[in-house]
Amino acid sequence: RIDMDTTGSLVVCKNDKAHQSLSEQLKVHSIRRIYVAIVHGNIKEDSGTVNAPIGRHPTDRKKMSTHCKNGRDAVTHYKVVEEKNGHSLVSLILETGRTHQIRVHMQYLGFPLVGDYLYNPDMEYIHRQALHSWKLSFIHPITKEPMEFTAELPKDMKNILIH
Repeated sequence: RIDMDTTGSLVVCKNDKAHQSLSEQLKVHSIRRIYVAIVHGNIKEDSGTVNAPIGRHPTDRKKMSTHCKNGRDAVTHYKVVEEKNGHSLVSLILETGRTHQIRVHMQYLGFPLVGDYLYNPDMEYIHRQALHSWKLSFIHPITKEPMEFTAELPKDMKNILIH
């Protein structure tokens, strides 16, 4: 699953056997998902890990938050790829897959995603969060071969880094 308005790679199962295999890979964290995002500001640390539980926001049911009573473990690793025009292009690897995890963790660090109408309603540059599922790797459910797929950064996100 990816958030609405997130671009990029995703996998769709054609049958129950494939679904069960990929679900198991997700459970044991063997599927590798690398995202890229453009955030406001220049991150001081070139890389790091956010380990902050995520749950429902205490007052806004549409949002998720790190400030909740019953949050579930959530771990995101990040690396700054490029800084330009007061923004950072960040590569992100998920250990867990919580709802809005990248969006919430980057806001938690103080670097919200550009265009994120829910967590940073500035609508700067694009009318969606600047989040892209760049690379997806997993073991094929039938052939057991390693599979890897990438999706080029979309034009709207490239334009943010150019201007």
